[in-house]
Amino acid sequence: MTRTAPLPAPPPAARHRPSAARRALRVLAILACLPYISLKVAWVAGSEIGIPAGSALLEHRRMLVIANSVSVVADVLVVVLALLLTQAWGRRFPAWPLALPMWAATGLLAPIMTAYPAQLAVALLTGDEKAAAPREPFLDDWVFGIVYGGFILQGLALGTLFALYARDRWGRLWRGRLGELSVRTSGPGVRALAVAGAVVALVPAALHLLWAAGSTTGLSARRIAERDSDFHVLETERLGFLAVAVAFTLLLVLRRPARLRVRTTLALAWTASGAVGCWGAYLSLVALLPDPDPTKYVPGLVQLSYAGDMITGFLLAVCVAAFLRKSTALRRRSAGA
Repeated sequence: MTRTAPLPAPPPAARHRPSAARRALRVLAILACLPYISLKVAWVAGSEIGIPAGSALLEHRRMLVIANSVSVVADVLVVVLALLLTQAWGRRFPAWPLALPMWAATGLLAPIMTAYPAQLAVALLTGDEKAAAPREPFLDDWVFGIVYGGFILQGLALGTLFALYARDRWGRLWRGRLGELSVRTSGPGVRALAVAGAVVALVPAALHLLWAAGSTTGLSARRIAERDSDFHVLETERLGFLAVAVAFTLLLVLRRPARLRVRTTLALAWTASGAVGCWGAYLSLVALLPDPDPTKYVPGLVQLSYAGDMITGFLLAVCVAAFLRKSTALRRRSAGA
């Protein structure tokens, strides 16, 4: 009797060929980086395109080159991530070296994706009422539209790709509701850390609330004169991300309310802690850079708000990381049994 030889198994690359939708998202993420990278490379090379005469950027050439070089590297990382999330080799990439840059990318892009459209909407509704004091030129208006528009497209494409990647690779580990989680997913140490993050968050939250409501406490004379609708939108947004980060990280580690989905709670805690921590760290770094103009000095309370955001975000991120590590280990052990 003649036996039919079995068909050979397809190679790994064929089995994990990305769908047309994922390939389209990958192309979108990469194309969205090009305007930003092109501008940064042009500025590093000495071009002044998009920079008006008298801009403060032209006063610090060396810092401009360094900052833009770092920005180019960061945006190239987005391209690498887009490839990793859609290639066969990306499925074998270690989890934590992928999680850290994705957490940072999510944290840096999410506030831009929410704040910039909100600023445009508020400006449209209010007639774009700006501060009475004239501002120094910084960048041409078209630059903000191109750069922030690119960031929003990057965030949408990269975020969707990561959500699909995480669902395929780890989704079975985070199914169910909070009430179904084991007590061991968040021990007393993790809960104490989450509470500590919530306590630290009270300081920057109070300051963001004051400034969003119109208070000038702790602001420099320059900042007070330049306040406009954009300023209030940003302070409101920072307060909102703080509240979401604290609330959903606490819900995650306390496993309450029981009917809340693990995946939803985890996604919100992940995104908000990244937004608070990464932007707090970035603004803290910028505030510490030397500037010969005394009017640009960042007052102590403003620096305190940045530092409070950074510490809160990092503490809550540690809680999320600990939850992921423990819950993943427990569910894999249970599945193996």
